[in-house]
Amino acid sequence: MFLAIDASTETCSVALGEHDRWLEHSQAAGQRHAELLLPMIKALLTQGGIELPQLAGIAFGAGPGSFTGLRVACGVAQGLSLGADLPLVGVSTLEAVAETLRRRDGSSRVVAALDARMGEIYVATYEHDGSRWRERVAPAVVKPHLAQLPQDEGWAGAGNGLAALDSVRERFAGWHADILPSATAVGVLSQPRFEAGEGVAARDAHPIYVRHRVALTTAEREAGLSR
Repeated sequence: MFLAIDASTETCSVALGEHDRWLEHSQAAGQRHAELLLPMIKALLTQGGIELPQLAGIAFGAGPGSFTGLRVACGVAQGLSLGADLPLVGVSTLEAVAETLRRRDGSSRVVAALDARMGEIYVATYEHDGSRWRERVAPAVVKPHLAQLPQDEGWAGAGNGLAALDSVRERFAGWHADILPSATAVGVLSQPRFEAGEGVAARDAHPIYVRHRVALTTAEREAGLSR
């Protein structure tokens, strides 16, 4: 059984399970991820009737996303890993967006987009081949009008970054701006990697930031580029 954590957006979620059987707790967190995450994990483990050392591994949403949330999720996962000697797997939050939508309606071609603030979005394109997601366009942070979108039909859009792509909405077969990466999706995506021996020690686990800029310049703020 695996524990999965995601704190990459304004929602904090944790999940416990394996294969297609998962128990998930989620909560609107705002900026309270550090305060909420450990109590949520404790409650989930209690509900699942399992102790931390009995787990096979811990997965976390590695990014891209909120810099603070990513650091919190990675840090909590590292701490739990060290205490229980468990391997870690970091999962792309954009792939988790695609998986969350697939679990909802079976979508197999997904443009995943998350709000990156500063007038930009995180975006990637995935296609499911029946057994796993294949990355068609790698995660990037871009101005919305520069997003590399598929030209063929049958693609669904997912994620809160879609608000910035509304002008091209008619190009999508489905539009799901309410989708956020879920801990269940993080867990589902991590299990094949754990089983393939790809789990790493706490010291080797890192967030995926995509962008190193964390603030607009004064000139950009004055030009109205904040959001």
